[in-house]
Amino acid sequence: MRSARNLCPALAVFAATACSSFSATQPQQPAPAVRRGPSIAATLGIPPGHLPPPGQCRIWVPGEAPGHQQGARSCAHIERIAPAGGWILYRPSEDRKVVHVRVVDERRAGVVVHLRVYDVQRGTLIRES
Repeated sequence: MRSARNLCPALAVFAATACSSFSATQPQQPAPAVRRGPSIAATLGIPPGHLPPPGQCRIWVPGEAPGHQQGARSCAHIERIAPAGGWILYRPSEDRKVVHVRVVDERRAGVVVHLRVYDVQRGTLIRES
């Protein structure tokens, strides 16, 4: 009986601790990302920072890493050096919100077969010819 007496105060302390208020903290969830639709990066695979500056062109080879692409340059005679299957990107000075993509034939270097105009922020095709 003596051990039961010693056990009662310990059980009372345990019961009081167990019944005390307990506040569990929930881990904070990251804020949901704002979705604006596909970007040029999602649509064409070109990060926005790799688009040519307004008024210039850039040759882009789909499937190559952005860091391995040629730099921006003048648009004069750029078709001459455009590889087969490549794209010639152009950002007009008067409308910085669009990018013109001239698609070079898959088999013939320098031969443009399509012209597509995309909205830079939305990544949507505006027109094609």
